[in-house]
Amino acid sequence: MVSARRSFEGSMPVSAMSRLCEALASNEGVVRFELDFGRDEFDAAYLDVRAQAPVTLVCQRTLEPFVLPIAVDTRLGLIRREHEEAGLPPGCEPLLVAADGKLVPADVIEDEILLALPLVPVNPDSVLPDEVTGSGTDDASIPERTDNPFAVLRELKNH
Repeated sequence: MVSARRSFEGSMPVSAMSRLCEALASNEGVVRFELDFGRDEFDAAYLDVRAQAPVTLVCQRTLEPFVLPIAVDTRLGLIRREHEEAGLPPGCEPLLVAADGKLVPADVIEDEILLALPLVPVNPDSVLPDEVTGSGTDDASIPERTDNPFAVLRELKNH
C-alpha cells in the first residue's frame, strides 16, 4: 500500500469497534474515514488517518448522555522496530507494524478515535443544577461564618 501510495475512504458503524463501544454511552453512529499510504521526502513510510464520528458519551457534570463530534487528522510513521521512531519527522506519531508489514486499518482508525476521546467528557452545552451551584437560593438562609477556624492557630503562634 505504501509503495503504491494507495488511498481508501469509507465508513463503518461505531458498533463494529468493540473497544470504542466500551468507552461510550451508546454504540450508535457511523465513522467516516480516509486513509492515505505513502512515503515522505525522507523515504519514511507513513499512513495519514482522517476520521470523523459522532460519539455518545456521558457528561461528567450532569451524568446525562450527549453526542460529541470527534475528528482525527493524524500522520502515523510506519516503523517495524522501536528504535526507528527516532528517525520520524516532527509531528509524525509512530505506529509499530508487525514484521510482515501488515496492519488492520479498522484497528488503526479505532485506536486514533480512542486517543481523541476526552479524559473527562463534559457537554459544552450543560449547566449545573441550582442545587449544586447554589444559585436561586436565598442568601439570607445561608448563615455566614463569623469565626475564623485558624484564629486559634494565630493565637498559638503569637505566644
